[in-house]
Amino acid sequence: MEATKRTPIGRPRGFDTDEALQRAMVVFWEHGYDAVSLTDLTRAMGITKTSMYAAFGNKEDLFRKALERYAEGPASYSALALREPTARKVATAYLTGSVHASTRAGCPAGCLGVQGFLAAGRLGRSASDALVAWRNDNRAHLHDRFRRAIDEGDLPAGTNPDTLARYLMTMANGIAVQAAMGATRDELQQVADAALHTWPPA
Repeated sequence: MEATKRTPIGRPRGFDTDEALQRAMVVFWEHGYDAVSLTDLTRAMGITKTSMYAAFGNKEDLFRKALERYAEGPASYSALALREPTARKVATAYLTGSVHASTRAGCPAGCLGVQGFLAAGRLGRSASDALVAWRNDNRAHLHDRFRRAIDEGDLPAGTNPDTLARYLMTMANGIAVQAAMGATRDELQQVADAALHTWPPA
């Protein structure tokens, strides 16, 4: 007796979810959260609203997923900088990474995370929590790295690691804002270099 062929349950998606998420990330990166409509998103993603809801959830869920993708992609310089052997090299790699991420060829200028925080009051709880967690994780990782640098004698005793972490993040955010306003990569790299002039000596 021949086995009965089973048809797959449900209809397979007719689009690449990875590519669709990449496109959504770029839209949020360029325009922020509040200025983007579902129509803008689905048009850029090349899918219907029904498909978007099925694959990614609502707009807030999509933003959270886009932020995660951004953190793992263009903003991965933050995690890579932590691997540098000295605190000064961590700071240098972090600020240079911020300059490059904010001025990538073929990408929107600035930072998706900064754009998101500008609309934080209009974000839902899930998306807002994702932004806060991302910011806090970045600061905590920098704090821990600089705390280790102090313990190893790479930074002077009495240095406040949290202040250094906040200083770098403030500079990186400012670089992103300036990039969105039209500053060039060379101009912003000069700013990053100047910021390191006040870095504590070993």
